[in-house]
Amino acid sequence: MEHEDELLVGQVKEIRRFPVKSILGESLSSVLIDNRGLIGDRLWAIKNMSGKFGSGKTTRRFQQMNGLFNYRARYEGSTPIVTMPDGLDFRGDNKTINEALSEWLGFQVTLAREESIPHFDEGPISIITTSALRMLSQILGEPVDPRRFRANILIDTESTGYNDDDWVGRTVRIGSTVTLKVVAPLQRCVMVNNAQEDLQDDSRILRILSQNHGATFGVWAKVERNGEVNVGDETILR
Repeated sequence: MEHEDELLVGQVKEIRRFPVKSILGESLSSVLIDNRGLIGDRLWAIKNMSGKFGSGKTTRRFQQMNGLFNYRARYEGSTPIVTMPDGLDFRGDNKTINEALSEWLGFQVTLAREESIPHFDEGPISIITTSALRMLSQILGEPVDPRRFRANILIDTESTGYNDDDWVGRTVRIGSTVTLKVVAPLQRCVMVNNAQEDLQDDSRILRILSQNHGATFGVWAKVERNGEVNVGDETILR
């Protein structure tokens, strides 16, 4: 039973976790969430000899590394398994992974676990909605694949437009346990244009978002109550 100040906005359609920052990740049917976010999400990163972490852009902490979407990571237990462009897997707890990554990238790197500063660009959990995807697809004139936005949670909604803009500052309850506080819109960069898997490079995506939506898409949230999120869980806005 919903309270008067609660609104059922949809259901969880997809859950995605990215064990290693800025490379492809894994699709899950359920995931545990703690104060940091999805357990293990972006807990690892590719680190160069200058101490900067691999990303699609260069900032004070991050270094642009081309071709990162040619790599994929998943977990076996708590160990990240990285798949190289040739399909070979390397375990994160075996130092040969550093040799393999360095050889493929063409310069010396290591796979580094997060220390005191989180690897997140903005916040712990990223959320997008099917309503916003429909809006962007309508402007573009063809369907936009949610994978481009590397969101942790895709919520299937029946409303229209960029409905999640109205969630900022409010609380979202997902399933029976998890509560999130929506903090701000997600600022987007050139990574949304990049080719990955069967998706081609498409410079229109960021351009359209810049022209029509302040270069934002989706929202990020912090965790107020830990628990488990499952595909199909109801999402309640407070």
